[in-house]
Amino acid sequence: MSSQASSPVSVSDAALQEEGEKTTRRSRVSGIDRALQVIDHLYETGAPSGAYAIAKAIGAPLSTVYVIIEDLVEKQMLTRSADNAIWLGPRLYHYGLAYARSLDFMSVATHEMHDLCRQVGETVQLCGRDGDHMLVLAMADGPSHFQFASRVGTRVPLNWTASGRLLAGHLPPEERRELFRRCARISPTGRAEVDAVTLCDAAGKAFEQRLSVQVAESDYAVACIAAPIVNDAGSCVATISIVLPEQKVKGEDNLYAESVKASAAKIEKMMGWRNH
Repeated sequence: MSSQASSPVSVSDAALQEEGEKTTRRSRVSGIDRALQVIDHLYETGAPSGAYAIAKAIGAPLSTVYVIIEDLVEKQMLTRSADNAIWLGPRLYHYGLAYARSLDFMSVATHEMHDLCRQVGETVQLCGRDGDHMLVLAMADGPSHFQFASRVGTRVPLNWTASGRLLAGHLPPEERRELFRRCARISPTGRAEVDAVTLCDAAGKAFEQRLSVQVAESDYAVACIAAPIVNDAGSCVATISIVLPEQKVKGEDNLYAESVKASAAKIEKMMGWRNH
């Protein structure tokens, strides 16, 4: 009898404990999600922000965001400036470096990027696609004092750049058109194409020719000559590009074009993709 009397209590306690563990797990996941929302917001906007603005942007209670920010600042995932603006912290940078070191592609492509920089004497970039944007993945500065705004981590709409068009060039035409309808934006110079149909055709043609050139579309007096890096599935996984003053492109683009295309081909060959 005593055994039968204790059994229901034991089952009830176990059920309560299990429910409590589920609640704890849900709370913990929710906390992680909120932390990622804060980090993602800073990454997407590309600029430091205050706690109130972050809370409003991600739709979270201000008190919750304050607690998350304090915890992340303490763990060096975020930093706080003297005016209380929040930005990404050094711990994230270290994680990024460790991840980059683990990627064979980035190791191969970065080596070739530096070789091309020495060969042409101009700044060279590796770029990839991040949703509706082009993202600068790596960069080798040329020896000249020519300066431009695009640095590692810069994200710009796909229609602004030569690389952006190549990164969409392998997609089926209808998918390309829909992508450009959604993401095309007016550039600071006002010279970037925004018509989705025109962009679709230009992207397809550039990808087919393995070369894309833009002049002063995203930055004044800046030109870019890019070639796609294509994997064994036929998709443009990244681009390698030469960034240089606008006047250097006129009449001399063949030299740069052949050099950048050769570098892209070399990366593909080293990755085992060249015979796709």
